[in-house]
Amino acid sequence: MGTYILRRFLQAIPLLFIISLALYYSVFSLGDPIGRLVANNPRTTQADIDRVKALYGLDKPKHQQYLHWAGNFVRGNWGQSLVTRQDVRPVIWSRLKNTLLLMVSSFVLTLLIAIPTGLISALKQYSTFDYVVTGLSFIFYSLPVFFLGFLLIYIFSLKFFQWGLPALPAGGMYDLRGESTPLQLLKHLILPAFTIALISAALYTRYLRSSVLEIMGQDYVRTARAKGLRESVLIRRHVMKNAALPLVTLILLQVAALFSGAVVTESIFAWPGMGSLFIDAARNVDYPILMAILVIASALVILFNLIADVVYAFLDPRIKYS
Repeated sequence: MGTYILRRFLQAIPLLFIISLALYYSVFSLGDPIGRLVANNPRTTQADIDRVKALYGLDKPKHQQYLHWAGNFVRGNWGQSLVTRQDVRPVIWSRLKNTLLLMVSSFVLTLLIAIPTGLISALKQYSTFDYVVTGLSFIFYSLPVFFLGFLLIYIFSLKFFQWGLPALPAGGMYDLRGESTPLQLLKHLILPAFTIALISAALYTRYLRSSVLEIMGQDYVRTARAKGLRESVLIRRHVMKNAALPLVTLILLQVAALFSGAVVTESIFAWPGMGSLFIDAARNVDYPILMAILVIASALVILFNLIADVVYAFLDPRIKYS
């Protein structure tokens, strides 16, 4: 196993290099970042533009620009934002903490919703509960993230306020007035976390239901039941562990999808995380921030693919990596 993990890490290095190279050329296809910055300043001269390009190394050929950026990035020098002139690393870290808080919260909510509903739906196949869960799963999974976000704001923020009920905040992390408290943070976290969790839970519920039904039809499950093994023990020891195999893989491979969902959700709820930072940077072609976010996201996808393989082998002893 150790040899396999080491080999995968070594394979990830050239893979990440190729991805970063493709991302670099893709980011610069969005337009000239310096041109965007000086477009609204009529007093800017061509000499000023050339000086700024030389300052950021944008006057060199593209391959030299990339090698210069990659060398600095590996050494921990991620550059400065073209818009705010702030160092990229502190900006990324301050926003990354907020995004991780949102993603972890929505992930926990997803599991709390998906695991019991998917399991009960499978054990009570073709019951009223199963039909309701199946219908709601299709509805929530088919809803776009932005539509569900605005729908929750309309109901739990606007309508609850009009009805005189305790309304939830529609945006931000804290109230604009008063002292910032953990209770305020929790209230502001509810709607964006549920926006992501409801859509993710719809997928995981359907996946877990199908997996449990497949396991329940296996010969070893029928044999264990015929031997008089209690249903609760049968489900815990045989069904859930084997049904968790494809679900764990799906969850770990959905990290990129969870991040992309956070990008839209953060924009809707004005959540100051990586998503809103990414959109602002893309709008201004702020390539140092764009590249840092995209490389981090790519590295996470590669890392969680490796974790999925390791966890899969741990849960299923039949799988051996040599």
